[in-house]
Amino acid sequence: MKRGKRYSEAAKAIDRAALYEKEEAVALVKKAAVAKFDETIEAHIRTGCDGRHAEQQIRGAVVLPHGTGKAVRVLVFAKGTKLDEAQAAGADFVGGEELIPKIQNEGWLDFDVVVATPDMMGVVGRLGRVLGPKGLMPNPKAGTVTMDVTKAINDIKAGKIEYRLDKSNIIHVPIGKASFTEEQLADNFQTLIDAIGKAKPSSLKGQYIKSITLAPTMGPGVKLNVVKVMA
Repeated sequence: MKRGKRYSEAAKAIDRAALYEKEEAVALVKKAAVAKFDETIEAHIRTGCDGRHAEQQIRGAVVLPHGTGKAVRVLVFAKGTKLDEAQAAGADFVGGEELIPKIQNEGWLDFDVVVATPDMMGVVGRLGRVLGPKGLMPNPKAGTVTMDVTKAINDIKAGKIEYRLDKSNIIHVPIGKASFTEEQLADNFQTLIDAIGKAKPSSLKGQYIKSITLAPTMGPGVKLNVVKVMA
């Protein structure tokens, strides 16, 4: 695969065979973000889990102390006073049954996170085929099925991110932007790692975290020393 000149230059500073400590990895990944826009810094965490077994599925959410650097659009499914509460808390879109055809038939997806009160899940369930594959389906484990819509919205706007295994048993999550300071990125990364560490399935035999890589949107990845990171 042919890489651009910027990518190749950035890659020269990274020893692909090395396993870096957190602070050094964060510094390198910031330097590797050389695109003309503010790149997202992502963590890619390969686990020893087998997501085909329900008890080894990892899914949860954590509020990053410095946010993600991205403005998040929140859609809330609710009714009655909870609609007013969601609006007052800063939800970008609120509604109920009337939104179903707009999403199903018109392909409206101008939102990043969906929150629903438990009494609306029967309605939202009809959108499973649309929202499910995009990872937008509300879920109690992620705190997006709740009666406390104010807390859910505040957490999301403050930088709450959801983490879950993909089909390859890898977790991909943003930890901030290239414009963040090294300290902010390191704080966000540590908060994420602490949360994932606590989410280790009790049934898992063998190594839990196999590898961790930090990478900017358009740049090369930096591998971390898992033993030291998880210590």
